[in-house]
Order: sequence, then structure tokens, then C-alpha cells
Amino acid sequence: MNSFLDPAILFFVLGIFAGVLRSNLEIPAPISRFLSLYLLMALGLKGGFALAASGLTREVAISLACALALAVAVPALGYALLRRFLSGFDAAAIAATYGSVSAVTFITAAQYLDSNGLTYGGHMAAAMALMESPAIIIAVVLANVVRGRASGTGLAADRAVRAPIARVLHESFTDGGQLLLLGAIVIGILTGAAGQAAMQPFSGDLFKGMLAFFLLDMGLLTARNMGALKGRSPWLIAYAIGAPLVHAALALALAAAAGLSPGNGALLMVLAASASYIAAPAVVRQAIPEANPSLYFGMSLGLTFPFNVLIGIPLYVSAAFYVLG
Repeated sequence: MNSFLDPAILFFVLGIFAGVLRSNLEIPAPISRFLSLYLLMALGLKGGFALAASGLTREVAISLACALALAVAVPALGYALLRRFLSGFDAAAIAATYGSVSAVTFITAAQYLDSNGLTYGGHMAAAMALMESPAIIIAVVLANVVRGRASGTGLAADRAVRAPIARVLHESFTDGGQLLLLGAIVIGILTGAAGQAAMQPFSGDLFKGMLAFFLLDMGLLTARNMGALKGRSPWLIAYAIGAPLVHAALALALAAAAGLSPGNGALLMVLAASASYIAAPAVVRQAIPEANPSLYFGMSLGLTFPFNVLIGIPLYVSAAFYVLG
């Protein structure tokens, strides 16, 4: 299975190439936003239709439980490691970014499985939604602990925790993309097979082309953000590549212990290995202003995202089907 033969991946490579050459090729921001919302809506509908057909099975419940466990474990482990060579604020921000998930990486992996005729459960879209917020909340709590220690008063720390957490919870559950994904899942469940037939031209037939167009834009954005990593510590660059592999291995071990199917295990690995470059950085920038945005954003988008799309996804899928198949 060669991911480079996939047109969507090739458009991503084209975007990076055009960006490196400093071409004037550009996708207007409103179109990029529309493509992002379309992909989330189509993914949610697919997941909802699949859940309507399968119902709440044991595999669904176990998959969601595994996703939630990883959403807590990954940022906690990341912070413990990063705190050794970064400030508490930067460590918390990067832990949030790598503990949260990338919807585009997940969508690309799902399309990769579809292209190779490999099956997976539509409920994994719900697992992705479940993994979005816990890492951000954990990071805000950790940052407030750092603030409390710096201030030297427990009361200041308590006050710092309460206000940001309320805001983070609100932003997490009312974020437009997150709300659209969850709403589309519910609509898919409610409408079932009839809704799937009605929406097939929109959420099915157009999906591949829309993904390719969006990945072209992501390639351009990736190339523009690679410069943020110049002069950074080699440890951070190693983390941006090594952390996804470690997180994927942790997810694979959990999937094997839980008895997940190969397809669901592969997507769980992709979720654990991905790093948010939209939702988490947007919230973290407001909740942890002391952290350096060029670190967590540059690492996730400049290194981890292209690594996962070009190398990680086929590696994770192959490992999942070898171990779980």
C-alpha cells in the first residue's frame, strides 16, 4: 500500500512544493474554512450513518473508552517529559497540542483505509470528538499550577483555575467545527439509511475531491510554517517526530489489550499520534498566553502533520493490521 499514489496525498506534496518555491498559489481563507467545515460535516454524517446501522455495540463502547483513556494519558506523559527541558507554560501548551487531535489527519487516514478497501467503524468519528478537549483542560490546570507556584499563594492558584476552566469548557463544546461534527453525527444517526442515500452525492461522491483540495491548502500552510522551527532545540524536533510514534505504539498496545478490530485500532493509533493545529492552539493561545505559539504551532503543523500524512498513516495502518489482524 503506497500512500504516495493517492491523489489527495500528492496534492499535499504539491502544496508543500509550491510553498517552498514561494509560488503565488493560494487558497482564499473563506474557501479553506468552507472545505474544513465540509470535511467535518461529511465525516460526522458517515459516522452517524454507520452508528445507525450498527447500534451501540461492545466494540463501540470499548473504542470510545480507549479514546478517552488516551486523551488523558498522552498529555500527562507529554508534560512530564517536556517539563524537563522547557518552562511549565511551554510544556503544558505542547502537551495540550499533542494530546488533542487533528481532524484532517484522521480524515486522511479514513480515506486511506477506504481507498485500500479496509474496514473500520464509523463510531471512530465520535472517538475523535471525544479526544478533542481533555488535553486542553489538563494543560490549563497544569499551567494554573505553575502560576500558583510562581505567585506563592494557593488562593491565587485556585482563582486562576476556576475562571479559565469555565471558559475552556465553553469554547471546547461550542467551537464551530466541534459542534458541526457532533451535530452531523446525531443527524446521521437519526436519518439512517434514508439520509445516507439522500446525502450520498454531497457527503460521499464529492469527499475525495474536497479532501484533495484541502490538503493542497494544508501543504501550502505547512511550507509557510516550517520556518518557525529554525534554531529550535533538537529535542523539540525529536519530540515532534518521536512523540507520534510513541503515542501510536501506546494506542496499539491498548487496542490489542481491548481486542479492537484492525481498522478501528489503526484509527485509534492515528488519533493518538496526531497533534492539533487548529482547535488546541486557538484555545491555548488565550488560556496560556505565557507559552510561545511558534513552538506548539510550528511543531504540530511544520513537522508532525506532514510526517503523519506522508509516513505515519501507512505505517500505523500496516502495524495495526499486522498486530491486530
